[in-house]
Amino acid sequence: MLFKKIAIAAAVATTLAFVGCAKKTEEAAADANVAASEAVEAASEAEAAADAAAVEASAAVEAASEVAASEVVVEAAASEAQ
Repeated sequence: MLFKKIAIAAAVATTLAFVGCAKKTEEAAADANVAASEAVEAASEAEAAADAAAVEASAAVEAASEVAASEVVVEAAASEAQ
C-alpha cells in the first residue's frame, strides 16, 4: 500500500513537472515570437531610413553635378569673351 502511494505521488510530481516545463517552453516561444517581430520591424525601419538616405544622397550628387556643369559653362563663356 505504501509503495502504491509513493508511485502515485511520483506520477503526480512527474506530471506537474512536465506541465511546468511545457508552460515555460510556451512562454519562451512567445518571447521569441515577440523578439522576432520587433527585429522585423526594426529591419524595416532601417531599410526605410537607408532608402531615404539614398534619395538624399542622389539629390545631393545631382545638385553638385548641376553646379559643376554651370561652372563649366561660365568658364567657357569667360574664355570666349576674352
